[in-house]
Amino acid sequence: MTHDFDGKVALVTGATSGIGQATAIAFARHCAKVIVSGIDDSQGEETVRMITADGGKATYIRADVADAEEVEALVAKTIETYGRLDFAFNNAGIEGQPAPVDQCTIENWDRVLAINLTGVWLCMRAEVPRMLENGGGVIVNCSSVAGVIGFPTSPAYVASKHGVIGLTKAAALDYPTRGIRVNAVCPGVIQTPMVDRATGGSAAAIEQLTAQEPMGRMGQPEEIADAVLWLCSDGASFVTGHALVVDGGMVVR
Repeated sequence: MTHDFDGKVALVTGATSGIGQATAIAFARHCAKVIVSGIDDSQGEETVRMITADGGKATYIRADVADAEEVEALVAKTIETYGRLDFAFNNAGIEGQPAPVDQCTIENWDRVLAINLTGVWLCMRAEVPRMLENGGGVIVNCSSVAGVIGFPTSPAYVASKHGVIGLTKAAALDYPTRGIRVNAVCPGVIQTPMVDRATGGSAAAIEQLTAQEPMGRMGQPEEIADAVLWLCSDGASFVTGHALVVDGGMVVR
């Protein structure tokens, strides 16, 4: 699928690896200028190097999405660097520590919610005014299949990803006549560093995860990137407030 994002600017959080990195690269390949953001400086600069080596234009800006001041500075620096903001993929997130509800620590709960949910809100709060200055834009928030179904031993993660969908729907209704569309993408089991951490490289754990996918394989980060770019494109001009599940059929079994 070809998109013409020439002259547009995209901000991607959590762009140092996995889905975020793949999406940043995809935006650049479709001619958008890209702000690559994250907290791993070396990986952020590597993402920029990959984009520029392919002829794209990108800049890395470090920001912790759970820190309101850093998020505001991130968006301000985006405008300072490229003059505008058209697309935002609020993707930064963590899985937290696995534990059932009664054993989930307050520290784990607070950290996961701060990054996965509050971080998305902080990003939108900073992004929306800049988009309104341009006459509109598109925001895509990264939820998960864990935002539409439950999983054991993941209370904070599941709650945060359900919250992202609710937040997305609320935001979508705030700006429908002001040129801003807000949607979410809900990945299934995707071959990313997060999944690698979850399996620990165990063949049995990988097989167990893969078995949840009716297609018989994990998804690739590029497949989620394709969905994000479509949601940002004119082809999705009548789509807002939607949680697009990209999961190989996992939630319809």
